Parts: sequence; C-alpha cells; structure tokens
Amino acid sequence: MLIHTTRFGDIEVSEDMLLQFPHGLPGFPDEREFACLPVEENNPFAFLQSVNEPNLTFTLVDPFAFFQDYEFSLDDQVAKEIGLTATNLPRIYNIVSVPANPEEMTANLLAPLIINTESRKAIQMILEKTAYTTRHRLFPNGFDKQPGKGGK
Repeated sequence: MLIHTTRFGDIEVSEDMLLQFPHGLPGFPDEREFACLPVEENNPFAFLQSVNEPNLTFTLVDPFAFFQDYEFSLDDQVAKEIGLTATNLPRIYNIVSVPANPEEMTANLLAPLIINTESRKAIQMILEKTAYTTRHRLFPNGFDKQPGKGGK
C-alpha cells in the first residue's frame, strides 16, 4: 500500500505494518488506520504514521528500553476487544514528545499503545490511579545516559 506522508514522502508499506485503532486515538477519533514504521532493527523507536492524514505522525518508543519497571494492568475488556490472550501477548509502545532539544524527549507513560501483533488491532489505553504521567524524560541526564537507565 502506498502512503503519502509529509515526513517521509510517499512510502510503500506492507500489510503487516498496518494497525487498526477501532476508536482512533484520543484527540484523533477519526484516524483509525496507521502504519507502524520501525526506525531500524533493534532500535526502541518507531513512527506511527496515519494512512489517511499525511501530516499526522507520532514518534513511539518501546518503554521497557528506558523504564524496566514500567507496569500496569491490562483491562480485560481492552484485551478482549483487540483479541489478546494468554498466548498472544501485546506489543507496548508509548508516544514520545520531541522538543527542540532532543535530550529533553519525554514519553507518555500514562497512555500506552496496546497492539495485538497477530490481528494488527490496537488501542491507546489511558491508565487510571497511577503515578505515571504524560512526560517521563527518556534521558534525564542527557545523552550520556544509556538506554535502560531512563527516569521520571
């Protein structure tokens, strides 16, 4: 499938890169189909590109590369809705804010993306009763800090 983007130009994506968000994303309820574009193999970052809106791209991060203790309970209704089971575990990403100084990047740990990699269905779940926020620094001590040692 050919996708028109402002960030990457026209790109060809395979079917296995497409994700369906039945409810869209908070703030973007009509955007329900995205392509998940890894930066490169073994890199914790990826991009989430809208299939229909060329200007809508999110930077994603695998939270466990920076926050090994990140955990939350997956709501049974969410798991059922996107078809997760005990043998089909989700892929988790968080949306990243990238300011002018990239060392100040933050991850939204309050609203993880839950992805069923088999069915390609996904949902952004907003956590309740948690200490997580929308702005956890990935590099609290600058770029000298190694991945896996992120902070709040």
